[in-house]
Amino acid sequence: MKNLLLCVLLLISINTFAQTARVVEIEGHRGARGLLPENTIPSFLKALEFGVETIELDLAVSADGKLVVSHEPWFSHIISLDKDGKPIAADKEKEHNIFLMKYSEIKLYDVGSLGNKGFPEQQKMKVAKPLLKDVFKAVNDYTRKNKLKPVRFNIEIKSNPDWDGKFSPVPAVFAKLVYDEILKHKIEKQVIVQSFDVRPLQELRKLPVQLPLALLVMNKDGIANNIERLGFQPDTYSPHFSLVDEELVKYCRTRNIKIVPWTVNEIADLERMKKFDLDGIITDYPDRAVKIFRTAN
Repeated sequence: MKNLLLCVLLLISINTFAQTARVVEIEGHRGARGLLPENTIPSFLKALEFGVETIELDLAVSADGKLVVSHEPWFSHIISLDKDGKPIAADKEKEHNIFLMKYSEIKLYDVGSLGNKGFPEQQKMKVAKPLLKDVFKAVNDYTRKNKLKPVRFNIEIKSNPDWDGKFSPVPAVFAKLVYDEILKHKIEKQVIVQSFDVRPLQELRKLPVQLPLALLVMNKDGIANNIERLGFQPDTYSPHFSLVDEELVKYCRTRNIKIVPWTVNEIADLERMKKFDLDGIITDYPDRAVKIFRTAN
């Protein structure tokens, strides 16, 4: 009788765990960077094909104050052809400064035909850097057309003190541009804003509508020091995946901070991350992440 009771309790415990186990959100890093040109509408739509819950993207600002989806505030020589279709020299790429160009000029650059040697599976195609508003429309149109749940946008503000006024607006201006665009499209519940630079996050914290904020981290200073530097507890802590351990996860769990590591691409690393109690995973290969995190053991 005692053994039977123990078995029943064990089954109840297993069933309860199955019902409450955390679903790890899969975020498509720059869309599906491993498969299509990064930070482009085709790349974002490709990520949706694999069932990601979140689209991760980066922002720069044009000379005419438009939010351009781009990892750097210039055209990287690795992936870009200039407006005349010519390659960009590595030592000249910062001369192609998005902050000093109107979007009418920016959209003439091709950021897909070269491909990316770091991602050999990436399909080459002629494509331009889109505006944030156009990404919002394309992604939400796709989800409605295909009767999918609305996805979230993880928006990274690319800034640092050395870029202020040269490659990007000062943090208060940059943060307000992002804030206004989100409110204009009425998608406050679909976004999270992240940055390695604490300053735009601090500026967003001051604004009336409190958007979810994520602190990106690649240093080894420790979570307590990084949050102290930020000045408030973020909704999400996003460290490089190599920094994730049980102690860090426990710290986040006891303080109700979500933990979403970046950028996890290799199968072995994805499998290792699956062992932790995470809220999400950022990856260039959503197809791989789906196989690891959506396939029953």
